[in-house]
Amino acid sequence: MSLTIASWNINSIRARAHLVHDWLDRHPECDLLCLQEIKCEDGQFPASFAEAGFHIATAGQKAYNGVALIGRDPFTVTTRHLPGVEDPAARYIEAELDGVTVGNLYLPNGNSGSEEGYGRKMAFFDALTLRARLFLAEERPFLFLGDYNVCPTDEDFAPGALSPTDALTRPESRAAFNRLRWTGLTDALRALEPTGRHYTFWDYQAAAFQRNSGLRIDHALLSPRVADRLEAFTIDRDERAREKSSDHVPVLVTLRK
Repeated sequence: MSLTIASWNINSIRARAHLVHDWLDRHPECDLLCLQEIKCEDGQFPASFAEAGFHIATAGQKAYNGVALIGRDPFTVTTRHLPGVEDPAARYIEAELDGVTVGNLYLPNGNSGSEEGYGRKMAFFDALTLRARLFLAEERPFLFLGDYNVCPTDEDFAPGALSPTDALTRPESRAAFNRLRWTGLTDALRALEPTGRHYTFWDYQAAAFQRNSGLRIDHALLSPRVADRLEAFTIDRDERAREKSSDHVPVLVTLRK
């Protein structure tokens, strides 16, 4: 028996609901799907998922941001906003499923809004690190997964895919990611594949997917008790080749029950 939790920046759920339905049909092993950038208010989330029998929770926002959970079985939402973050943008939702706390996050990109916009990125990282420390002190099994908008190392983006000053690779961004990880969390991919180029995002411009000019910015960080159960981390690269796909692809974390 296993527990599979997936993450996918869908880049508008109303434009791609059919792709999500199809993906769920093809991945019956997925117990909980965490979506980012749903780009709609709560009441605009497609009713077709609930009608199909899924359990839904959203933290929506008009036209921008927004996160959601789609579960095959009931789960308990613990918060729809990351404690300690003053930014009202809808970027975090958290739930408990089978004794595991799941934090679904869409971290600010940091490239817009000058240094103030970048500051929101750093503030989110700080708040997430505090939450990790709280959960670790409680010995709570948890994972934080989603679109982190950071490439932790040079191996996590294709040569030439980003400028040297991009917020996704700034030393401060990488240091913030590492501070979070060094609280005692495990990068699910790197636990299984310590080296190698593995991408989760390809821009729509300049035939990036065809050239494999991608980024690894969708991550899953696991607490020690969850990391001990890690069986697999899968990047569903083929999804990017579908018509009208998101620029991100789903990633799946499989845990032993």
